[in-house]
Amino acid sequence: MKRTTPASAPAPPAYAPERPEERKTAVTRERARGKAGRKPILRAAVRGAIGAMAMSGFRQAMVALSAIERVPPESMLRRVVPSLFHRVPSRRRPALVEFAHWAYGAAGGAAFGLLPRAVRERPWAGPLYGVLIWGAFEGGLAPVVGLTEEKSHDPVERLVFLVDHLLYGVVVAASPWPHHDIPVAEDDRRGR
Repeated sequence: MKRTTPASAPAPPAYAPERPEERKTAVTRERARGKAGRKPILRAAVRGAIGAMAMSGFRQAMVALSAIERVPPESMLRRVVPSLFHRVPSRRRPALVEFAHWAYGAAGGAAFGLLPRAVRERPWAGPLYGVLIWGAFEGGLAPVVGLTEEKSHDPVERLVFLVDHLLYGVVVAASPWPHHDIPVAEDDRRGR
C-alpha cells in the first residue's frame, strides 16, 4: 500500500542538506582553525627578523660610537663557518653577517610564537624573552663554539648587548597584525 501525502504538505527530506554558503563558511572556518595555529609562529618569526634588524641598527650606532668593537654575529660566522665567511668577498661580508643575524632572529621569534598565548600576551614576556635569549647565547652557545675567549667583559659592551636584547624582545612580543591571533569569523567582520 502506497502512502500519499496531501499536496499542501511536502514530505520532509531525509536529511537537511547544508546550503552552499553554509558549507563554504564551515570549510572556511575549518581552514582558519588550522591556519590559526601557524599564524602566531609565522608572525613572531617575522617580528623576530624585524627585531634582529632593529638590533643591528642599534649595534651599528654603538660601533660608530666606539661602545662595542665587533658584533656577535660576525664573531659567530668567523668561528663556526670560517670557510664560508672567507669565501665571501670582504665588501659583501657585512651583508652575510646581517642576513645570518636576521635568520637567527626569525628563528628566535618563531620560538616565541610557540609559547602559549597567555604567556606571549604578558607585557613582560617580550623583554624577558630577549634577556633569556641573550643569556642562552652567553651561557650556552658562545662557550660551545669557542667565543668565550673573544668575549669582552667591558661593562659598557655588556650593557649595550642587554639593551639590544631588550629591544629585540619588545619587537618580538609586539602586537601582531591585524591586532589578534584568533581568526575573525566573516559574520564578525561585517558587524564592525
